[in-house]
Amino acid sequence: MASHPVDPRRPDAAYLSFWRERHLCTLTTLRPDGSPHVVPVGVTYDPEAGLARVITNKSSRKVAHVLAAGPDGARVAVCQVDGRRWATLEGRARVSADPARVAEAVRRYAERYGRVPSPNPSRVAIEIELTAALGRG
Repeated sequence: MASHPVDPRRPDAAYLSFWRERHLCTLTTLRPDGSPHVVPVGVTYDPEAGLARVITNKSSRKVAHVLAAGPDGARVAVCQVDGRRWATLEGRARVSADPARVAEAVRRYAERYGRVPSPNPSRVAIEIELTAALGRG
């Protein structure tokens, strides 16, 4: 089966279902020297808003990489894989410390991963404005 592009705002049912299953994902950001920084994360996908979200600590390297890109956001990708199935979401990431946005990211994380994360006053949300998606199911 070949990979295929997906409209990130209008995914087919199988693609969306895959993103609702519980899978560990990766987030790829770019270091200042342009080399990729790939770390495991939990990701939620909200096609209606055109966003993927990652919750993390504001002092993490991934947050530093996103912030270093400036106000236009950092180009990033999130990916998940399960055997031969895989899916990638690409877009521009920005960091939000807004309590309502962080709470929404936490709510969605709890829904997907089946647990509420421990309280963390240093938590932020990385919000990825989606520009592309692809996968193989």
